[in-house]
Amino acid sequence: MIAAIKAPGANTRGLLAYLYGRGTHDEHFDPHIVAGFAMLGMPDPGRDETATLTELARHLDEPVRLRNSEFGKPVTDHVWHCPVRAAPEDRYLSDTEWSEIAQRVVAAAGIAPAGDDLACRWIAVRHADDHIHILATTVREDGRHPKLHDSGIRVGDACREIEKDYGLRRLKKGDRTGTRRPTQAEMHKAQRLGWEQTSKDWLQDRIRAAIPHATSAEELFAYLEAEGIRVKAKRGPSGDLLGYAVGRPGDLNKDNEQILHPGGKIAPDLSLPKIKARLESSQPEEHPTARRTQPSTPWHQATDALDTLHTDLADDARAQAHITALGELIEATAQTAPTDLRAELQAASKAFARAQRSQIRAEDRAAHTLRNAARDIAHTATGPDGSALAALVAALVWAAIVAGRWHEAKGHAHQADAARQALQHLQNAADHALTPELTDLTQRQPKKETRRTLASDVRAAIPDHAARILTDTGWPALATVLADAQARGHKPHQLLKEAAAQRELATARQPARVLITRIQHTGRNPIPNRRAVAARLRTTTAAPHSPIGPDFAQPKAATTAPAVKQRRRRR
Repeated sequence: MIAAIKAPGANTRGLLAYLYGRGTHDEHFDPHIVAGFAMLGMPDPGRDETATLTELARHLDEPVRLRNSEFGKPVTDHVWHCPVRAAPEDRYLSDTEWSEIAQRVVAAAGIAPAGDDLACRWIAVRHADDHIHILATTVREDGRHPKLHDSGIRVGDACREIEKDYGLRRLKKGDRTGTRRPTQAEMHKAQRLGWEQTSKDWLQDRIRAAIPHATSAEELFAYLEAEGIRVKAKRGPSGDLLGYAVGRPGDLNKDNEQILHPGGKIAPDLSLPKIKARLESSQPEEHPTARRTQPSTPWHQATDALDTLHTDLADDARAQAHITALGELIEATAQTAPTDLRAELQAASKAFARAQRSQIRAEDRAAHTLRNAARDIAHTATGPDGSALAALVAALVWAAIVAGRWHEAKGHAHQADAARQALQHLQNAADHALTPELTDLTQRQPKKETRRTLASDVRAAIPDHAARILTDTGWPALATVLADAQARGHKPHQLLKEAAAQRELATARQPARVLITRIQHTGRNPIPNRRAVAARLRTTTAAPHSPIGPDFAQPKAATTAPAVKQRRRRR
């Protein structure tokens, strides 16, 4: 059940006209009052032919008129409006049940607390099977204003109890980190102009897409302006940024002026302080990462950065920072991935936006490595090779699983749901990215005897999952990857143990595929030949260069031999 408190209004009669009208598409039928502050003597234009909307509006506005007559400053925006809607799959609720629900909602909101005879005047109008509209005037009978601060939170909590008591669909409890739902006016405007998204939704997507490209708020604004978005920065006398607002091209008001939306109104994590904290956390923190060599591409660097994600979630502030940066990495990957993967990755990025924010304050500086990897990918001019992309997307799958588990452990229901939605898109992208690699690897699988030896390595290194791996359709391709790594000097047994330790296999749908991407990443560089390295070291140390030139350098033995003979004579 959803109760959506609307912005306050000033026209009681106008709202009643809508509630008792036919609706924009004739969707209203049999409008009538199911509950109110005083049902006896309440004029109901829906059931009483002699009653009028004007009479009902006057009845509700009476405390407002009395207060305005006693005080010089009139009350404005006194109309409180809250539609309460059941889920489509919920059962039919009777008028009596809706009446009880309405009384619980106005009590929770502070409009009419239980047992308060001097509360605000209100009514609940039903004009459809699945919802009611509660209208109240926010001046009490004693002339005071009701206490409506945080009324949305209290009403939401009441709805969760109502769902349980009436056997309705149970929704997740809100935490004030979600974006505001588009208003009817915003949706109608988008439809009228032929836009697929409302302006706020459109702007949110563009800002999130720009974040991986910027290292400061100023850079972000410049990037948005280059994309044709109107940006208005609010500055103090010293020139410091105090806030910002953005506008969608073509989104004009009735006076043909650009409509601007503050960043914090578009999404809670897009306010200027949140943006600056994320972008300007320039001091990196050291995170020890086991690497054989420095990553050669941004894609390998990003995969390495994700390797430490599960260890960085032990502290809440660091965990929130890494999950926020993870969303930026998904967005950057979507922008630079091949066209055939872009739709799934963009859908994952959009879904994960809800998982990026919670009430926990992020220690943004802790996620410098991950955020820097996202920026490197966003700025790279060339796309990744197949194996590098497959490894990164597979790492993103595991990162989304880890992020979802963290949110679940913290009781962040909406964020956990968002992580699961993103995970589905990431898994689809991972399967698609690996398909060409699987085909090539399977075609050149090693000989039967080699596969038998490698199978023994699997049983020894990962005994708990060996049966699933060896019966997986991806086993021939995994055998090829292990054989290739062995040819580069790696030990298959050790690579398998490292890969299994990095990513648990119990949740993997196809464990062989998971191991393929992990081993391709960790075993991509050859192990140097120890004898060759030793020989180069001997050659280097045998004839060191003199600081005054090679012509004056002498062998070490020639300079030290006389000293040895002299010491012997002294003995």
